[in-house]
Amino acid sequence: MKNRIALKLLLFFAAALLFFALVSGLTFRSLFTGSIKESKKAEMLGRANSLSGMLSQALEGVRPGGERSGGQGGSYTNFVRLLTQAEPNLWVLDENLQFLSSGRMMGRTLEYTTLPPDAEILVRSVLQGETSFSEGFSELVGVPTLTVGAPVYRDEKVVGALLLNDAVSGIEEAIEKGQGILFYSATAALLFSILLSMLLSYTFTRPINRMDKTAQRLSEGDFEAKTGLAQKDEIGDLARSIDALSSRLQKAKEEREQQEQLRKDFLANVSHELRTPVTVLRGSLEALSDGVVSEPLMVGEYYRQMLKETMGLQRLVNDLMDLARLQNTDFPIENAPLVVQEVLLDALRSAERLAQSKDIHIIREIPEHPVAYNGDYARLKQMLLIVLDNAVKFSPPGSTLYAAMDSHSITLRDEGSGIPATELPYIFDRFHKSRSEENRQGSGLGLAIARGIAERHNIRITVESRESDGTTVRFAWN
Repeated sequence: MKNRIALKLLLFFAAALLFFALVSGLTFRSLFTGSIKESKKAEMLGRANSLSGMLSQALEGVRPGGERSGGQGGSYTNFVRLLTQAEPNLWVLDENLQFLSSGRMMGRTLEYTTLPPDAEILVRSVLQGETSFSEGFSELVGVPTLTVGAPVYRDEKVVGALLLNDAVSGIEEAIEKGQGILFYSATAALLFSILLSMLLSYTFTRPINRMDKTAQRLSEGDFEAKTGLAQKDEIGDLARSIDALSSRLQKAKEEREQQEQLRKDFLANVSHELRTPVTVLRGSLEALSDGVVSEPLMVGEYYRQMLKETMGLQRLVNDLMDLARLQNTDFPIENAPLVVQEVLLDALRSAERLAQSKDIHIIREIPEHPVAYNGDYARLKQMLLIVLDNAVKFSPPGSTLYAAMDSHSITLRDEGSGIPATELPYIFDRFHKSRSEENRQGSGLGLAIARGIAERHNIRITVESRESDGTTVRFAWN
C-alpha cells in the first residue's frame, strides 16, 4: 500500500511539475523574447534617431551638388564615411536608392535591386518618412539581425535613409541561458518533489498501515486492538471510528460471553432446582410403591411432603415461564391507562396479610392527585408485590415498612438485614438467592421477573442497601 501511494504521489508531483515547467517555459520564452526585442528596438531606435539627426544637421545648407554654401571644404559623403567608421553597423542610402555606406559590408557592392523583399519594403517606408524595423537583412548579412530604419532630412524633406543593423544572436543567447536556468530549476524542483512525495507518503501511509493492522487483528477476533492515533484530521476521524468499532465489538464479545455464561448457569441452576424436588418425589413414591411406608400417619406425611414439593415445582415452572415471556420482546403485555396509586394500594393490601403475621407496620405516603400511566396492571402489581414480599421476608418482627410515592417514582424502604455490598450487583440475576434462613424457600427468580416487568414498562429500578440498615428500592419513570 505504501509503495502504491508513494508512486502515485511521485507521479502526481512530477506530472504537475513538468506541466508547470512546460507552461512556464513557453510563457517565459514568449514574454522574455518579446521583452528583450522591445528593449533592443528601443535602444536601436534611440541610436538611429541620434545618427539620423546628425546626418540631417550635416546636410543643412548643402547644395544639391554636395558642397556647403560659403565655399567651405568637405563633403557630406566624407562625413558619412567618418560616421560609418564610428558605427560599423550603419548603412546609408540617398534618395536615389544608392548606398553611400554599407558599414561592415565595405568592399562589397550593394545594389538596391539585390536587397531581399523585406529589406526593400523597409527602405521604401523609411524614404516615405517612417521609422520602421525589419529582420529582412538577415539573409543578406548571413546572420540573424534586426534592422531599424530612420529617415534623413534636409530642409524638412527626406533625402536619404539610415539603416542601423545589429545581430540578434545576443538575444538568442540570453533566451537560451534563461531556459537553461529554468531547466535546472525544474530539475531541482523535481528532485525536491520526489523527496516531498516520499515524506508525504510516509506521513499518510504510517497511520493507514496502523489502521490496516488493527483491522486485521479485529478480523482475527482480537477486539482489544486499537490504532492509538490521535490526529485531528480525516485520517484521525477514521482511526477513532475504528477504535470505537473495536470497543463496541469488544463489548459485544463480552456481552455474548456473559450471555453464554448466563445460559450455562441458568441450565445448571434449573437442573439444581429441579433435582431436589424430583429426588424427593421419586424417593417418596418408591417408598410408597414398595410398601416401605405403610403406617397411615407416615403415608399421610409422605403425601403432604410430595404435595409441598409439587407446589414448589409448579411455582418454579410458573416463574420460569413468566421470566421467559418478559424477556421475549414479541410477547405482548397490556398497555392500558391506569392510576399508579391504585396499583400500589392493591399491592400493599396483598402484602399486609404477610406483614401482619410478623407484626410489621406499613406507613404510606401516597398523594391524592391521581398519577396516570399506561401499562399492564397485573404485571405492575406483581413487580411491586415481589419487592414488598422480599421486604417483609427480610424484615424483623415489629419493624416498619415505608411506601412513598410522587408523580414520577415509588419508593419502598424496609428496616431489614440489608444486602451485602458484594451481592448487590447480582441481586437481579436469575437464580441469585440470599443464603439467609429467611430465603430458603425462594427460587431466586423474583427480582429477575421484577426487572423484566420494569424494563417492559420503561421503569428504572435502583437499589440502595447497607447490611443491618435496611434496603431502599426506587421505581422511577418519565
